[in-house]
Amino acid sequence: MRDLDLSSLNPVLSSSAAPASAREAVQALRASQIREVANAGFGIADVLPFWFGESDRVTPAFIREAAAQALTRGDTFYTHNLGIAPLRDALSRYVGELHGATPADHIAVTSAGVNALMLAAQLVTGAGERVVAVTPLWPNLVEIPKILGASVETVALDYGARGWALDLDRLLAALRPGTKLLMINSPNNPTGWVMSRDEQRAVLEHCRRHGIWIVADEVYERLYYGAAGERTAPSFLDLASRDERLICVNSFSKAWLMTGWRLGWMVAPRALMDDLGKLVEYNTSCAPSFVQQAGVVALEQGEASTQALVADLRASRDHLAAALAQLPGVDVKVPQGAMYLFFRLAGAQHSLELCKALVREAGLGLAPGSAFGPEGEGFVRWCYACDPERLDAGVARLTRYLA
Repeated sequence: MRDLDLSSLNPVLSSSAAPASAREAVQALRASQIREVANAGFGIADVLPFWFGESDRVTPAFIREAAAQALTRGDTFYTHNLGIAPLRDALSRYVGELHGATPADHIAVTSAGVNALMLAAQLVTGAGERVVAVTPLWPNLVEIPKILGASVETVALDYGARGWALDLDRLLAALRPGTKLLMINSPNNPTGWVMSRDEQRAVLEHCRRHGIWIVADEVYERLYYGAAGERTAPSFLDLASRDERLICVNSFSKAWLMTGWRLGWMVAPRALMDDLGKLVEYNTSCAPSFVQQAGVVALEQGEASTQALVADLRASRDHLAAALAQLPGVDVKVPQGAMYLFFRLAGAQHSLELCKALVREAGLGLAPGSAFGPEGEGFVRWCYACDPERLDAGVARLTRYLA
């Protein structure tokens, strides 16, 4: 039988076919420059890594033991898409204590806070719609809407003598009619800026008037260094009813030292929950059962641990800021929240190249300001969630490099 030339029937087999590639919206996403710097450190001995947003402490023992016990019991099966009832109930009590009554049917458990951000965006925005984000900002919040085909306009914080601040009028002007969604992170990664309650009230009232959704990333709300007795940063949940166009995202990663566990949650209108359950099913099905069981214990037994962590972070923040302030070419302001110093550094006009050089030549791992948008260029981010001796060693390396 004569051989057939199948290339004429199937364009995939044709030599002139285009190479396989992701769709354009995905190709256009910016890659993580923090990962790029970390990759530059592979194979280099004795690098001090302050680039990622996590503590050098392991998860508290009582949380790890709860997960181990759940595994021993055999909690390895699928759960409800929105989370197990004990965890949703525990979150209802926890959020309610901090921010007012929050029924469990307004809460969904997710596979990490970043998964919650993706789900929130999938719920309320899509191709061709307009999103506004306040920057500098962890890049995930800016890039997630773009994956869905939305356009993103940024409103930059101002940097001055008192650190980072919001130009409220500029933000409200950007939130014009036709805007679908505001993405906002407070306390902010990377700057540590905290949105005031008055600013939140003004933004909430403006978004109400124009029907704009708010997705508030409040993952760092407990890492807040306000007045004595203040357990949490200002939250949109303090002001809004639970059925407004507001989705608040949170995570177990920071306040309970559970970065690798990938467990988060969101508070959202009850009317979204059925559709959210569908999205969870098509994304991850559910968070792991034994991890959720550990989350219950973290909430019920972890308050003292969280408060001790915040006290230690405050001390580390102050220690590092004082040390950096002594260095020539460093402009550092003490932020109100999160776990980072985002400071201006001589030579950081090309911060990605500078941070790679710091890894190679000084064994010091910092995150480039440009990783958080063009507004961050000229700055670098230092995660201070570690003991002061480790911070001192990093400052010594930076001092030698600058000299």
